[in-house]
Amino acid sequence: MMNTTSDIPIVVKDLNVGYGDNVILRQINFQVRRGEVFMILGASGSGKSTLLKAMIGLCPPQTGQVWIEGGNLVTAEGKERLGLLRKFGVMYQSGALFGSMTVLENVRLPLDEFTDLPDPLKDLDALARLRLVGLGAAADKMPSELSGGMQKRAAIARAMALDPKILFLDEPCAGLDPVTSAGIDLLIKDLAHHFGFTFVVVTHELASIYSIADRVVLLSTLTKGIIVEGKPDDLRNAALPPVHRFFNREPDLGLSMQLT
Repeated sequence: MMNTTSDIPIVVKDLNVGYGDNVILRQINFQVRRGEVFMILGASGSGKSTLLKAMIGLCPPQTGQVWIEGGNLVTAEGKERLGLLRKFGVMYQSGALFGSMTVLENVRLPLDEFTDLPDPLKDLDALARLRLVGLGAAADKMPSELSGGMQKRAAIARAMALDPKILFLDEPCAGLDPVTSAGIDLLIKDLAHHFGFTFVVVTHELASIYSIADRVVLLSTLTKGIIVEGKPDDLRNAALPPVHRFFNREPDLGLSMQLT
């Protein structure tokens, strides 16, 4: 049996993910420390989103373990599983806001589903989350009235609704302009450093990686596993060619020659 500790709330051990004979991820091992921004990186098709889905219980692994705050999400059932799921929040790439609900109603939805709080308290709690992400004035707006960056902020607020200490974010800056992306990065950094949230972020945005990541893992499409783990600045000068190319945004010249 493996347990997480107060300093390490997430442990992924010997994780293999696939569908039938199609192996997508092989022998994935890493730990996430309390209060850090941990990023999952990789080229398109490397399995970043699949790994995230496995970590939040949406994609059952073939083998391996995902420990969240002392419980194994892979084997947990019933009330134990529900308790583990409530220990983290998730922001999906699209934001996944319900267009028929106001922003406030979207954020309070988890409170409606999982708590017996009176409606006025739910509204106050949801409004507090919106203010935390800079959207207090947008509570009564519809999602269609928000910009892309504001929708991402609202989705982060909803992920915090049940007061988890861990947040999983799937491509939080995808489709955003550089200024808006920088604002999302600053929000993530503030939530981690000032409020103690632990973040697991899937991204390929180099600016975000260098700006806010404490540690990263880089997935390989070739080996279907982790090719390297460490701090972004340390990996910029890595000797391993695919790692150096990724962190310096350099083309694969071998591939380019094959295409000409």
